Amino acid sequence: MSGRDLFCQPRRARHGAALTLVFASVLVAGAATGSFPETGRKSPSEEARSAAPAGHHEDVARAAAEAMADGKSPVEAAERAVSRSGDRWGAVYSRGEYEELEEALDGRYTGVGLSARRERDGRIEVTGVRSGSPAAEAGIRAGDRLRSVDGKRVDGRPVTEVVSILRGDAEEEPAGTAVRLGLERGTRAWTETVRRARLSTDPVSVRTLADGVTVVKVASFTKGVGRQVRDAVERVPSGTGVVLDLRGNSGGLVAEAVTAASAFLDGGLVATYDVDGDQRALHAEPGGDTARPLVALVDGGTMSAAELLTGALQDRGRAVVVGSRTFGKGSVQMPSRLPGGSVAELTVGHYRTPAGRGVDGTGITPDLEVDPADPAALERARTVLSGLGR
Repeated sequence: MSGRDLFCQPRRARHGAALTLVFASVLVAGAATGSFPETGRKSPSEEARSAAPAGHHEDVARAAAEAMADGKSPVEAAERAVSRSGDRWGAVYSRGEYEELEEALDGRYTGVGLSARRERDGRIEVTGVRSGSPAAEAGIRAGDRLRSVDGKRVDGRPVTEVVSILRGDAEEEPAGTAVRLGLERGTRAWTETVRRARLSTDPVSVRTLADGVTVVKVASFTKGVGRQVRDAVERVPSGTGVVLDLRGNSGGLVAEAVTAASAFLDGGLVATYDVDGDQRALHAEPGGDTARPLVALVDGGTMSAAELLTGALQDRGRAVVVGSRTFGKGSVQMPSRLPGGSVAELTVGHYRTPAGRGVDGTGITPDLEVDPADPAALERARTVLSGLGR
């Protein structure tokens, strides 16, 4: 099995565990295949495999094997074992879910084309609809409330779990299968049946504002995104400020986040992480632009690998962070194959920012707090940039 992103949340949670691949809508966050550049250094997941005690994984694998021997579902048995363990971020993926997740990290996924967030009252709000997607063709739009999926209420559920239901299983619910959505817009409530489709993502977008400021929006850290960020920054005229928009970025490949950090750092520490007390470090590549004015724009949907990047830029004094407190997912997971072909991903440690701050459960506090959903948030970021330029 290839190396996996250790700092993102698990994608699936059938029995209450949180799912973290916010990407059946349009975002990708979850535990990811792929690893670090070929530098002769092991990926964190490979190191985790060699260092982590097997006990937790063995308990889950044993439960799966015993269920298979009894003619029961090994996946459900493994999920129960993870739930009993108290591992908040532990997750079990069926073979089909794992295949879907691996494809998602290549920028392809099966879904309906919605992105969503959970409001403070627990309701799920549609935040974006991909052009040309099944959701767009059905007339769904940003601001609509998603109340149910296939007849099951979604209010109060983790948004990542809702997204997993929307995406379905690569084997059991592939492209072309129908999913019934209960929606609400103002006083209107209705049900819409759409069919899942194969979609692709554009995780990095770049635009230049009237005053010359360049906004680099990174929706997720799928394969190749780090290089895309570096290329985008290199094309920005010298001395021009950059807003790195990480709002709603639910994570992805840590290697890609480290490469993205390398666009703004001249080598040095990006993060440390532990695997059962054994400390390791992640470093930026040399040669990044360390002089360009930089603001990182974040919100409560900034998660995992995106928090790792934000923390590195903040701790090293490279960027002013603007927005609201980030999600707070900084634990390290290790994947392992279970009997029957499913995969368990279990927590073995945590990562910290260059200054030694823990992220898990606390998130990152911005230097300047603003409502990231307010259209004026970008204007505030531009104001900060102008001050940095002077």
